[in-house]
Amino acid sequence: MRIDILTLFPDMFSGVFEESIIKRAIDEGKVKINLVNFRDYTNDPHNKVDDTPYGGGAGMVLACQPIFDCVKSIRTDDSIVILLTPDGEVYKQEKAYELSRAKHLILICGHYEGFDERIRSICDMELSIGDYVLTGGEVASMVLVDSITRLIPGVITEESHENDSFNNHLLDYPTYTKPRVYEGMEVPEVLLSGDHKKIDEWRKSESIRKTKERRPDLFE
Repeated sequence: MRIDILTLFPDMFSGVFEESIIKRAIDEGKVKINLVNFRDYTNDPHNKVDDTPYGGGAGMVLACQPIFDCVKSIRTDDSIVILLTPDGEVYKQEKAYELSRAKHLILICGHYEGFDERIRSICDMELSIGDYVLTGGEVASMVLVDSITRLIPGVITEESHENDSFNNHLLDYPTYTKPRVYEGMEVPEVLLSGDHKKIDEWRKSESIRKTKERRPDLFE
């Protein structure tokens, strides 16, 4: 998979993709991540990528030309262009699985007061990571890259993500490790039984219990 991130602040990504699972996926050639500064595509003599909004108002608005030209230069028939915006579809695990099967993703990070409405016309989808506002789309793009990369075949074992929270609309079951007792808190006896059928049943019931208690909205 190839992921191009269109951003005005590529230095924000320093270190993020140089550790852990994402770094291993890059080193093994399972994903290629490119940071593209769309300021490099502006035709403005002063290197501007934004301007004041028509109708007045606070802040600056990202202009069409640099982003349009940047996307045109890297888009292919396999590309999915994603605009990261607070008013997009709320990002969920199902979407992460869907996008992990793509060949090429282009993520557009907005910034400042917003972007020219016409930029939406070159996007295939708009995504939000939650009902709050960030200073830009950079952090959101990091979330997408992390959640998608781990689902690419061969990056981690399928078993590692098949039981993740939000699969089958349930939160993950509780997990424990040594010691068996810590400050009076004991590991559930069923996990020590060696009976894998009972362990699976316990894990499923605990996932349901946990989801009902913490995220009843998932049952809706």
